[in-house]
Amino acid sequence: MVISTEGLSFHFGNQQVVKSLSLQVPEGSIYGFLGPNGAGKTTTIKLLLNLLKTDQGSIHIFGKELKSNRITILSQIGSLIEQPAIYLHLSGKENLMNRALLLQISEQRVDEMLALVHLTDAAHKKAGKYSSGMKQRLGIALALLSDPKLLILDEPTNGLDPNGIIEVRELLIRLVTRHSKTVFISSHLLGEVERMATHVGIIDKGELLFQGSIQDLEAISQPQVHIELDNAVDAANFLKKHGFVITDINDKHLSVPYASKIQMGEINTLLNKNGHMIYSIHKIHQDLEKLFLDITQQA
Repeated sequence: MVISTEGLSFHFGNQQVVKSLSLQVPEGSIYGFLGPNGAGKTTTIKLLLNLLKTDQGSIHIFGKELKSNRITILSQIGSLIEQPAIYLHLSGKENLMNRALLLQISEQRVDEMLALVHLTDAAHKKAGKYSSGMKQRLGIALALLSDPKLLILDEPTNGLDPNGIIEVRELLIRLVTRHSKTVFISSHLLGEVERMATHVGIIDKGELLFQGSIQDLEAISQPQVHIELDNAVDAANFLKKHGFVITDINDKHLSVPYASKIQMGEINTLLNKNGHMIYSIHKIHQDLEKLFLDITQQA
């Protein structure tokens, strides 16, 4: 395990914001740390980065205890907490060169990082002129400059448009699959994390509700096929006769449990052939609130 915590707890005054947290983050994984705003995600990350002192419990990173091996461990971690710390009046390359001088890293490494995050063409453009997605990618380049084994990112897609979200997602997948990194990423967006994570931990009110592989999560968070059509009641009765389970229905739409793309095509064809006009059919994920309810009810 790259990250392993046992009984990790933290209080702000009388309020306990992290409660006996036991994380297990495998090497070479993208670990999605999920939870609503205020769940304790950022506090946990600050504990992992030794920015806050633990009240109780232990933190081991790379198999070593954090407190007694702080400098060795932190030198192998790159981090981005919400917004990148960049100088807007400097170009992208100048931002990286400024950090490189402090770390005694070569200009060649700077150019490699610009290429890795697809900013070579914008290297000499002022960072203040960058889009939100470009700024986030520059922030990740800064975090990667020292070639860390572990990348810790706190809500890196906050405030990004769809293109920016896709850019960051593709970059993180590349880092793990091609560059042998481990990524720990916090988010409150279940759907986005599902698209890239290999493992997931779900936290709410400081408590870890779920931890496991993305396949384990999908077994709990059964996605649905949402169908909008002209007469949902008649269509639901028709689908029931053909062995489908209806999980939600009103006048204009119905839902059935998602099984596969082939199943969606079969439903679409079946309804069309029997005179039902479909306005839309698509796969939807449970939101975190529903998922929390399902997990706590199973606990």
